[in-house]
Amino acid sequence: MGLPTVLFLCTGNSARSQMAEAWMRKFGGDRFEVLSAGTEPKGINPLSIKVMEELGISMAEQRSKSLGEFLGKLTVNHVIIVCAEAEQACPRIWPFALQRHFWPFDDPAANNGSDEEKLNAFRTARDAIGLRITKWLTEELDEPIAAE
Repeated sequence: MGLPTVLFLCTGNSARSQMAEAWMRKFGGDRFEVLSAGTEPKGINPLSIKVMEELGISMAEQRSKSLGEFLGKLTVNHVIIVCAEAEQACPRIWPFALQRHFWPFDDPAANNGSDEEKLNAFRTARDAIGLRITKWLTEELDEPIAAE
């Protein structure tokens, strides 16, 4: 029997779900098979990569993926939806996940401010996602996970 699967789901699989995948690989990758996908994948936003690299977390092995790559092909223990748009579509798309979680985060890519404001929006999302994942892992594994 393999590791339990965690799938982070968003619309574009470009920012929030990608950062969540990277955080989960860092903190829980030895205990979970970690994936992310989008209902309408757009490619990874370069600012997602940049803000994760600021903390020494590489996303080099990640790519934007369609939900169709996984749908009906594997058992997902935890589907974690990180945006409201995917939450609305998910009951029709992924009804058979063993556990379904909804963790909405603001979309940093929706920020239309200056370059610095956009970067700060990605940092804010990155930090919120990292904290939520460490909290969940602490609860799920019943042992403390230290956020960095």
